[in-house]
Amino acid sequence: MKEFLKNKLNEGLVIFDGAMGTEIYRRNYFVNSSYEQLCLTRPEVIQEIHQQYLDAGADVLTTNTYNANSRRLGRFGLADKTVEINAAGVAIAKKVANNKALVAGSVGPVGAPESSSDNRTSLELLREQLSGLVEADFIIFESLRTTAGVLSAIEAISEIKLPYILSLSLESNVSHTPEDAIAKYLNLIIENSKDFPPIAIGLNCGGGPESTLFELEKLMHLNPPFPVIVQPNAGAPRDIDGRRLYMTNGEYLSTYAKRYAELGAKGIGGCCGITPKHIAELVRTVKPLMNAEKHTITIAPKDESVQVIEELPVEERSDFGRKLAEGKFIKMIEITPPGGFDLTKVITGAQLCSQHGIDAVNLPDGPRASARMTPMAAALAIRDNANITPIPHCCCRDRSLIGLQAELLSYAALGINNLLFITGDPPKLGDYPFSTGVFDTDAIGLTKLQKAMNQGIDLGGKPLGQATKVVIGVGLDPNAIDPEREYRRVCEKVAAGANFIVTQPVFAPEKLIEFLDRIAHLKTPVIAGIWPLTSLRNAQFMKTEVPGVVMPNEIMDRMASAKTKEEQKAMGVAIARESLAQVRNHIAGVQVSAPFGNVQLALDVLA
Repeated sequence: MKEFLKNKLNEGLVIFDGAMGTEIYRRNYFVNSSYEQLCLTRPEVIQEIHQQYLDAGADVLTTNTYNANSRRLGRFGLADKTVEINAAGVAIAKKVANNKALVAGSVGPVGAPESSSDNRTSLELLREQLSGLVEADFIIFESLRTTAGVLSAIEAISEIKLPYILSLSLESNVSHTPEDAIAKYLNLIIENSKDFPPIAIGLNCGGGPESTLFELEKLMHLNPPFPVIVQPNAGAPRDIDGRRLYMTNGEYLSTYAKRYAELGAKGIGGCCGITPKHIAELVRTVKPLMNAEKHTITIAPKDESVQVIEELPVEERSDFGRKLAEGKFIKMIEITPPGGFDLTKVITGAQLCSQHGIDAVNLPDGPRASARMTPMAAALAIRDNANITPIPHCCCRDRSLIGLQAELLSYAALGINNLLFITGDPPKLGDYPFSTGVFDTDAIGLTKLQKAMNQGIDLGGKPLGQATKVVIGVGLDPNAIDPEREYRRVCEKVAAGANFIVTQPVFAPEKLIEFLDRIAHLKTPVIAGIWPLTSLRNAQFMKTEVPGVVMPNEIMDRMASAKTKEEQKAMGVAIARESLAQVRNHIAGVQVSAPFGNVQLALDVLA
């Protein structure tokens, strides 16, 4: 089982379940009773909770045994039932899991003695509890807050040799857990578990998804030698315009979970306040996205009779490719396809771009997982009515590999030979709560597919009869929460066949310049994304809600200093111009977004 769990953590993102205690409380069992006793008195209640997590898609079910040590049970006169309650907790979870999920035996802190007569050591209490959990697939020691607690857990588990996870619960105020304090815990675990190391270490509870992200950043910076599991609680309410609001709905949690996974977390679940609905959202959105990276595709000729056609030089594939090859400074404007089917505004905007000498119009594919017209339709209308090069995005989120190949073949048939490949954002709840992400592959795999088609080979290694001639673009996030992962991925994209790179919107030019210096060896043109802010509210939204965007406080202050709507818009244009001026000598071109379809605002940045 130890190797099985290790392999599962390495194969893809493992989804743990959420809270048990708060789910019991929601069923009108109040805190003056032992929740763990319900394993004996109301097993159907615990079974129902496990079933809801299994139905949500959890890979791991955690037993209702968090406080099931004899000291804590003794407060309810249940000390003599310790082993029985723990064994019952495992049996209930195993019955529900039925080999469809793993069962984690939950062990919480043993608590402090309440009387002088209670002279049992933590080690003795843990040994007793663990003896009732031996049928679990592994043990998870939760909410470890002291070095003594960590040491006791390691010593106790080493005697029975069950696979285990040590999960730390750090201070909710991130200033109380500096990196050296986290390093102390990590070194303590490494040094004292050499003979029987944990399968993984974890972070649970804490101060909610946001503060847990800060803790995880510090932990991952230390390069822990174990996989990391993250299980935040629902956090404290925030004061928003005089209201106390709990922010942790499913979409909020999944937004942070994506960042946990990008930092390298191998397992994600929840703690206090996280419900089966939250877990279902993780399964729907984040798990497919992160597992796509594991599904590497290899495309090779099916047999010796399949002829590989030499890929055309970039300058011969399109007019845009020629400009790239000649080193012309590229100017692009991003126009989002409409949510309806009226293309009038898009065509008018593209015509305006053409009149101002813009080289291309960039067309996102369902940005932020919104439901919009496909960029193919918009690209065709622009090409035929605006005399300007369209560059549609092609997103992995919404199509299977077969669907993606069909789309690439369609672009080839239409003569649209400049494409930008992106993995895509996880689908949001929004107005389409039943939408799921496909993610058969990611942008790296899609780039490989297009390169193969540029050589006359399809997904199955069969001949196409002729070669496509697409100039392949890919994305780059210079502000990525895990720079090493982003660096590795952009190198893989170029190795897969990318011909140019377009970045996320840049508000901190120095971060982009630093990243560009690092990837200079790739010798691939980079086009910087620039977003002219339209208002202070727009800046706040970009700062807090758009992954991959870093908004310096200085910019927020400048936007706040402009009082009227027009002043804020002018300030946004000025900031965008300054950003472009700072990076101008480091890039091959610029892509300016047209916020809310305002093409003139984008043109003002380039004026």
